[in-house]
Amino acid sequence: MTLTHEPTAPYHSAQDALRVLETVARHPTGVTGTELARRTRLGGERLTGLLRMLRREGYVEQLTDGTHVAGEALARLGSAHRRDQALRAQLQRTLDRLRDSVGAAVYLSRYVDGEVKVTQYAAGPGMPVVNEWVDFRHSAHATALGKSLLGQLDHNGRRDHLSRHRAVRLTSRTITSDRQLLSRLAAQPPTVPVLDLQEYAIGTVCAAVPITAGSAAGCLALSLPVEHAHRLRQAADTLNRNAAPVLLSLAI
Repeated sequence: MTLTHEPTAPYHSAQDALRVLETVARHPTGVTGTELARRTRLGGERLTGLLRMLRREGYVEQLTDGTHVAGEALARLGSAHRRDQALRAQLQRTLDRLRDSVGAAVYLSRYVDGEVKVTQYAAGPGMPVVNEWVDFRHSAHATALGKSLLGQLDHNGRRDHLSRHRAVRLTSRTITSDRQLLSRLAAQPPTVPVLDLQEYAIGTVCAAVPITAGSAAGCLALSLPVEHAHRLRQAADTLNRNAAPVLLSLAI
C-alpha cells in the first residue's frame, strides 16, 4: 500500500511546531522568542501562533522572565515509560477541545493493516456519536472518515480495500459503484474536507480531514444530526484548521 496525498496545512503547522519544540528542548534553562525566531526562521506572527498552541497543549511553558522551556506533556511523550498511555491521554484532551470548538462529536481514525479503525473519539451532551449500525471496517465507502482514509491510499490500495469490503447500499444516498467511488476519491482535493451527507445513516451528516503521520493514513472526523447540516462545512473547516495538535502528538 502506498500513501498518495499532498501535505495539508495542519501537516505544515505540525512540522513547524516540531522545529520550535526541538529548539526549546535544546535550551533546558529557557529560550527567548527572539532566539526561537532566529533559529527556526519562522516569522513573528507564525511563531506567536505556534507558541500559543504549544502552551495550550502543555508542550511548552513560559517562565516569568518570558523565556520558554519544555512542558510536562513533552516530557511525558518523550519518555519511553508508559508512552502509549500518555499519548492516548494527550490525544483525548485535544479531541475534547476540538469537540467543544466545533460543537460536534469528533473522531480520530487510522488505516491499520488494511482496515479502518476508530481509535478515539470525543462526544458530549447534544453532540452524540454516530450509531455504528454497520461496522466502520465494512462501510468505508459510505462514511466520511472511511472515504478520507481511502483517499490517502494509491489506486491499488483503494481497489484492494473494495475487493475485501463490497460497497453495499446503506441508504438511498450510498455510492455502490466501485467505478464511481474510485472516480470521486481520485478527484477529491486533499485540502478539502470529505463529506458524508446521509450516505452511512439517515439523520446524520459527517465530515473528515486527513492527518497522516508516518506511514499510516489517518483522519479527523466529526458528525452532526441532520438538523444541524447547515453547520457542517464551517465545522469541518474549523476541524481542519485545528488539526495540527493531533498530528503533532502522533509525530513526537
